[in-house]
Amino acid sequence: MRTSEDKVCRNDTYLYVDNFMFSRYVEKQHVLNTLLQGNFNDQGDPAILPIIGGHKVGKRTLVSHVCNNEKIRSHFSSILHISEHVISRIEHEKFPRVRTLVVIEFMSDVNDDDWMKFYSCVSRMGEGTKVIIISRLEKLARLGTVKPVHLKLLSVEEFSYVFKVLAFGSTKPEDCPQLLSIGNELAALMDRSWIIGNILADVLRKHLNTQFWFHVLKRYKGTLENNMLLFGDHPRNNCWKDRPIDITKLIYYPAPFRTLPPHIGGDVSATQLPRVTFEDLIVGSASPPKEMFELMAWESRLPPYSKILQICVEDKAQNTAPSNKKRRGSE
Repeated sequence: MRTSEDKVCRNDTYLYVDNFMFSRYVEKQHVLNTLLQGNFNDQGDPAILPIIGGHKVGKRTLVSHVCNNEKIRSHFSSILHISEHVISRIEHEKFPRVRTLVVIEFMSDVNDDDWMKFYSCVSRMGEGTKVIIISRLEKLARLGTVKPVHLKLLSVEEFSYVFKVLAFGSTKPEDCPQLLSIGNELAALMDRSWIIGNILADVLRKHLNTQFWFHVLKRYKGTLENNMLLFGDHPRNNCWKDRPIDITKLIYYPAPFRTLPPHIGGDVSATQLPRVTFEDLIVGSASPPKEMFELMAWESRLPPYSKILQICVEDKAQNTAPSNKKRRGSE
């Protein structure tokens, strides 16, 4: 039996309500239709579908949900995820001779000769094999044999709507006008950043009181000011550019910390560093380990249940500055 909270599932770009992908329905249907239809020509060559979009707009998330679709899993005998580095040494790879969905992500452009060698190998797989290309690079759309999918950020209005649905859960926002006002202001300040949006929404939903929400708003404003002062840019832009983000003003404890660029992780730490959740640091239920630790920023409630992890390091330069010696307490 499903509860009302089960109907709202979260990940880094999408809102699912009763299995409906908010704001990505057209894109998802295009991907599904492309994968389930026949080959794109009479020679039986595999169709190639590029999925192109900027940093953290949800390319991998869209593909992961497509790959977990029951029709896709029953249609393909194998789903193969390949690193771009395999392209240059394709002759050493062994591929299944069954109908396969091949997913490959490119961070940089690919040599045309290397690509043709790879495509020739894929063409020898089972009939009905398909290829999905994931990349930020518009130029890789040239490799597609079908219409590419271009993903963009949600609009400001869409982001605000989704953030409030996640933050309020089963509570009606109109029943809490003060919280609604704070939620609207927070959504505007986040500038459509879904990592921080999901982090704060999870925390706020568990503490539906005006004083807590106001403190979070005040801390987040301080975080924006700190990052503009230190780095000259919004935290969202720093994240997109794989730059550090200062979280000193956001966490409960008066310790200057910066997060390094996020990565996708699992249950076991690859760094052997102590792990703390972002929620614990915001609420104050756990102290940050000294100098360096692994921060679990957010965990998806949808398959494959990815975790966004960040290495967090103490900013010793700030720690020695006189202006940072004053204890902030729970502000």
